[in-house]
Amino acid sequence: MRTTRTTRTVLAAAAAAALLPLTALPASASTSAATGPYKGLPNGTKSAKTLVIGIDGTRYDKLLAADAPNLKALMSGGMTATGNLYANPLAPTLSGPGWSTIATGVWPDKHGVKDNTFAGSHFDTYPDVATRLETASPGASTLVAASWNPLTDTVFNGRADLRIDESENDAKTASDAADYLANGNPDTTFLHFDEVDEAGHGHGGASSQYLAAIHAVDSLVGQVVQAVRSRPTYGSEDWLIVVTTDHGHTDAGGHGGNSAVERQTFVIADGAGLTPGSTRRDVKPVDIAPTVLEHEGVAIDPAWQLDGRPIDTITPDAFDGLRPGLQSRTDETGIPVGVKGWTHTPPAGWSIDNSAMPTGGVTEWRGWSFATDEFWTATQLGQSRETNVRARNVFAVADSDEWDDKAHGTGRFDSTLVSPRYPVAGAGHATVSFATDYTIDGPQTGDLYVVFDAGTPQLVKSYRADLNGFEQLTVAVPAGVSTAQLRFRYTGTNSAFWTVDQVAVTTGS
Repeated sequence: MRTTRTTRTVLAAAAAAALLPLTALPASASTSAATGPYKGLPNGTKSAKTLVIGIDGTRYDKLLAADAPNLKALMSGGMTATGNLYANPLAPTLSGPGWSTIATGVWPDKHGVKDNTFAGSHFDTYPDVATRLETASPGASTLVAASWNPLTDTVFNGRADLRIDESENDAKTASDAADYLANGNPDTTFLHFDEVDEAGHGHGGASSQYLAAIHAVDSLVGQVVQAVRSRPTYGSEDWLIVVTTDHGHTDAGGHGGNSAVERQTFVIADGAGLTPGSTRRDVKPVDIAPTVLEHEGVAIDPAWQLDGRPIDTITPDAFDGLRPGLQSRTDETGIPVGVKGWTHTPPAGWSIDNSAMPTGGVTEWRGWSFATDEFWTATQLGQSRETNVRARNVFAVADSDEWDDKAHGTGRFDSTLVSPRYPVAGAGHATVSFATDYTIDGPQTGDLYVVFDAGTPQLVKSYRADLNGFEQLTVAVPAGVSTAQLRFRYTGTNSAFWTVDQVAVTTGS
């Protein structure tokens, strides 16, 4: 989390604690449902309950390697999603930006947190999930207990009913949470454990101590989940349990940079409607806040401009279906040989017009390509590719900078991505929507056209400045036409890139 930590004895004590079965009833558990406030926490009003557990600085690959039966039981019982975080210039892989993203449901370019000072934060515009829940449902009971005090003092410094500073004491975080969950009645609980991050800073992400810390925290997770499942009202409640992290760690220890192990992240979600043992690539930490809100019965207001979406509303697009057929590197040299992450073969209905492309250049990026984050960002770190956070799973990318790294024929990069024909008959207008990251570092252009039936391409929007967001563009539909086709034309001379994902055309009267 932070660059230095104070060594504590809690880790060793927790590691030695016996693993508790998740179904056992703790001695302190109440035998009847809470009917009033408990130790300063109001009595909840909802049968839908949410528990979010944050484990600071935890690499997914090391979680898989660790002795972590409680976490792996949650994975077996629900969904696990893996992916990568942002890096500079959006924000470094630090705890301030990471937990702010998880709590608010927006990326750092909206919530404004760039480091652990929280300078420039926009929590007034993008408040934490507990504040959103309390605002929408004042009778809800919300609890936050965090081993890193800035979470309770700053990130969740809104309308949560009870916030407990645990001062880097994971054992107390777990015991306090288990007490409130067993004997009180919170509707939404957010916990934060710190030991894994401390082990990463002290011993490195590749150390045995790091694996031991994951095991220790796993025991604490078991203690908390046990308290949930032993509630006398558990059988009549609808529980969603989510586990996540804010960043990873280098092998030597530390984070804040843009390496794959620092950007590594995961979301584990166990609850009704989630396929047991399933894995996904299109769910991100930014989706946790809206998922909690939806579970608690709060309608997501578009005016909030959340970047995340409830998990059950995220569906694969046509690009995502390409993942099984993705290729390993051809001309690229910095990407590990075993990483498969690109193709020029479009999904059904899509096509790429490279008639204006010069010959040669780096094969992977000659014209529009379809790629994954883990492949594309590895081409060269620190060139803003890590800002492409709004794409999910496989996305389309035109990258004149990487293409230019190998000799090619005379001329600039010039390629057009062509969509299928969308039905628009009888509509007065259509809405074109897509996630995009348009980044400039030299001469380049981006233009979006629409073609109705077999007509002449009409310009919808020209891109001449950086834009990282989700576009929703309205176009008038001429009378008598049946279809609309999109064309994304990108040109560049050793500049940067344009990414496109989640493309849709919807109609209205």
